[in-house]
Amino acid sequence: MMRSLARLLGDEFSGFVLENEPLSRHTTIRIGGPAAFFIEADDLRSLTFACDACRKLGIPWTMFGKGSNLLVSDAGFNGAVITLGAGFAKCAFDAEAGVFTLGAGLRLSQAVREAASLGRSGLEFAVGIPGTVGGAVRMNAGTRREFLGPRIVSVTTLRPGEGLRRYAARDIEWSYRETSIPFDEVVLECEVATTEGSEQEIRRAMQKSQERRRITQPLGLPSCGSVFRNPEGESVGRLIENVGLKGALCGGAQISERHANFIVNKGGAKAVEVLSLIHAASDAVAERYGVELVPEVRFLGFE
Repeated sequence: MMRSLARLLGDEFSGFVLENEPLSRHTTIRIGGPAAFFIEADDLRSLTFACDACRKLGIPWTMFGKGSNLLVSDAGFNGAVITLGAGFAKCAFDAEAGVFTLGAGLRLSQAVREAASLGRSGLEFAVGIPGTVGGAVRMNAGTRREFLGPRIVSVTTLRPGEGLRRYAARDIEWSYRETSIPFDEVVLECEVATTEGSEQEIRRAMQKSQERRRITQPLGLPSCGSVFRNPEGESVGRLIENVGLKGALCGGAQISERHANFIVNKGGAKAVEVLSLIHAASDAVAERYGVELVPEVRFLGFE
């Protein structure tokens, strides 16, 4: 299969392909079995080649960012994960319009720092949010009070087999931790509006936000970020803590003692152990409060 894939990608493909690549090397929680293929595409042509080749060979595929907000099964994924390479890490600023054009493969944290260095306000809330711009757009990343969506001007995607699409922000439904962007389209880049501000004040706000995260979140241990979405007007961490599961252990996985909406890898944790804690928390909260918790984390390779 590897030879067939390489043949279909052709000599003009820019990037690389790995076979049976452990996804634990690419997830922030450091958990996950192997992907049959791990493909990094450096430009649009190569991304198109990769998607088309997988389709022709009948290989299931999914897009993969920096592995945050993701739990991969211990068995891995019997398909291809495709990630965006250097050509998708664009960060350009139009001073006249006050708009940044950001590639989907760019780390969101890098975009925040670049805006701050230019004295542009509007992205401070996103400091410390892991992952790529593409993932942040896809899930309307943010805090409990601020989200990326209101800052978006446009989003450009690729629908494999059909071509590029450009959405104005008003064409997209932005809601808590999700958008209406079709899942069969690959986010390529977005335009983000900012306003003029004081670099000193922007950096002060960023520092305050980072300090709050250091105090309240288990940043010193591998995790996949917030496990559940907060129900309206409620804190998932508080609910899980109230049912007595804060600090609960299952093998090498633990519901964080610092913030109960995080599950950390204390060393050698397996996906099945994380999943067991997710189910335990969800069941306990449902039984006590009648609240059905909705996972924020995505799952890959589970049947």
